[in-house]
Amino acid sequence: MPQSDWNWKLERRFPSDTTPGQDAIAMVLAQLDEAGWPSKDVYGIHLALEEALVNAIRHGNRSDPLKEVDLRCYLTDNRLRVEIKDEGPGFDPSKLPDPTSDEYLDRPNGRGVLLIRTFMSRVNYLGRGNVVVMEKDRSASSA
Repeated sequence: MPQSDWNWKLERRFPSDTTPGQDAIAMVLAQLDEAGWPSKDVYGIHLALEEALVNAIRHGNRSDPLKEVDLRCYLTDNRLRVEIKDEGPGFDPSKLPDPTSDEYLDRPNGRGVLLIRTFMSRVNYLGRGNVVVMEKDRSASSA
């Protein structure tokens, strides 16, 4: 996406702590509200951002306060692109167990990637699996 296409962007680097991540999420959500995005889109984006940031901090960086998370968000009239990078070893998302299979239904965690894929239009893992790129296409507004 060429830089000239962005209406708004946010770039942050912060330690493996959820507080600055929550502040960044609040900024993204406020911008989506200001741009008039449908509430169902904003809700899904909120969940996906929370899950992706928690995954980067807890699973990628193992909550190591010396490791950092990079967050980049780019917004156009009809698309949000989010890139989250951690300093962890990465992972292969194709090797994750299916959280909807019977043996995993009772587990209290393990559904973050599924939620991200459910609420975002496109999700890709880059590099060694320590970068997630998520895009959400704006839904048609219902009047």
